[in-house]
Amino acid sequence: MPFRIFLAGASGAVGRRLVPLLRDAGHEVSGTTRDPAKAEALRRLGAEPVVVDVFDARALYRAVTAARPQVVIHQLTDLPPGLDPARMAEAAPRNARIRSEGTRNLVAAAREAGARRLIAQSIAWVYAPGTPPYAEDQPLDRSPDNPRRVSIDGVMALETQVLHTPPLEGIVLRYGPFYGPGTGADAPPGPGAVHVDAAARAALLAVDRGRRGIFNVAEPGGPALVEKAVRELGWDAGFRLPD
Repeated sequence: MPFRIFLAGASGAVGRRLVPLLRDAGHEVSGTTRDPAKAEALRRLGAEPVVVDVFDARALYRAVTAARPQVVIHQLTDLPPGLDPARMAEAAPRNARIRSEGTRNLVAAAREAGARRLIAQSIAWVYAPGTPPYAEDQPLDRSPDNPRRVSIDGVMALETQVLHTPPLEGIVLRYGPFYGPGTGADAPPGPGAVHVDAAARAALLAVDRGRRGIFNVAEPGGPALVEKAVRELGWDAGFRLPD
């Protein structure tokens, strides 16, 4: 069944692979970017471009309510190109702000617009130390001395808002580290990574499959247990878009 979909972060690495999948499935897509120069590229991919900053709550509210989406997909990040290690330390607080404040604005707009489902990007490499593979119900590493605590606090803020804002049906996709077009990595950076095409496919499947909750989305054999996504979403880590 086709839906009206508001895709926040449509010009990002996952968003650019997701727009054609949504379009080919018959969905009507409004896709956001902060950069007006990227609007025409989104139009060519098949989305109606929306130039808006997620931190401008009023502008975001107007954009979401105008689109009247039944489903909102949150693929927003604020990370350096290619995940440049030299710039990641300064990027972490900005990205955490996207996950906390940006998510808060998007959730509020989605709820007011009458959306029924919200699908959001999270990460699968923040579980508390234990015996892998880690299932979705295992705790995250919130130890005070964790150098990634800023990022984990952002993840917790995102997931809490997405999963606990009725009547929205919140689905969190905990992705492994990305590789593939637009990520700066042509090959898996380690066990449990995920190709951006397979990551985008998981978001497409979550539009009308699965129940409220968390799904690990990563290649099998890594630290995250992925059977739930395979079973409930019908997800396949080997999915790739045609060249």
